[in-house]
Amino acid sequence: MADAPATGKQFEEVASKVLDVIDRPREREVVERRFGLTGAKETLESVGETLGITRERVRQIEKATLIRAKISLDDGKNPAFDAAEIELVKSLHELNRAARIEVLADKLLGSTDIKSRGIVSLLAELSEKTVVTSENDRYYPAVVLSNEKDDKAIKQAVDAIVAALKKHGQPVDRDGLFALVSGYEHPDQVTAMASISKQIASLDGLWGLIKWPLVNPRNIRDKIYIVLKQAGKPTHFADIAAAVKSQNFRRNNVTEQAIHNELIKDDRFVLVGRGIYALAEWGYEAGSITDVIRRILEKESPLHREEIVRRVLKIRQVREATILLNLQNKPEFKRVAKAQYALDEVKE
Repeated sequence: MADAPATGKQFEEVASKVLDVIDRPREREVVERRFGLTGAKETLESVGETLGITRERVRQIEKATLIRAKISLDDGKNPAFDAAEIELVKSLHELNRAARIEVLADKLLGSTDIKSRGIVSLLAELSEKTVVTSENDRYYPAVVLSNEKDDKAIKQAVDAIVAALKKHGQPVDRDGLFALVSGYEHPDQVTAMASISKQIASLDGLWGLIKWPLVNPRNIRDKIYIVLKQAGKPTHFADIAAAVKSQNFRRNNVTEQAIHNELIKDDRFVLVGRGIYALAEWGYEAGSITDVIRRILEKESPLHREEIVRRVLKIRQVREATILLNLQNKPEFKRVAKAQYALDEVKE
């Protein structure tokens, strides 16, 4: 008869039983402190200072203690651990073979506090079916379902995803990310691995480098950029403000005036009509209607009045009459034939 699935409470009991097999007080204290089972999770240096030993000695004690604990569990005499391991592996399968410690702790124990994360991390360390990746400034602590890869190999796989995104140069969706890298059976496996990296962020189904505002907006201007990018067309600042407020951004209580002020300050945004803004990357350029006409005539001149109007309307949302008034009443433009206009070189 198969063992019943482990519950959150049972995971705590399994962790307690694992600690019970460690009969030397100092070794148990090292494990408890390093995994945050009795308080804050501590560094090697911190534990060493408390116990009056070097960080290297702490590392040696932790490693040797976990090896002995593994051996004691491998004899099959701890059905509670076996049940917990089954649930751990099952959950990782459901999470596409890789997950941050906090995600796994929430799924298994219903909590992401320090102790819950420590319990999951300890059990994953003791399992022969999983690998725990250590945390630093580039990686989150995570668990990967594997009996072959080590921490280094997993991080290299994560780095390969980062490198692929850097080379691609812009955010992609799940399927796009899958197409950028090889060695995975399903797109969700790639995103699961990508979530381990602190260099990668995701937003609204897009994945990219954390420095890219489209997946990691850091301020109001980045949020405006995302809203316009999603809209795909010039938008009135009032509608932009409403969209910012409706989306899952921090500080979503901004005013229309605040949005308008940011639109004016940032070169990524171009005023193309009365209160209407577009992205400069769409080909829009800043300046008055006169400036727009001048740039058009600098590239090709003379042009028929209707052609000038047509070209201006492609990059500005204004009335045709406004364009004609600027064309006819500005001294830098001259009529050179019937309805034909050019730049007045004398006036330039």
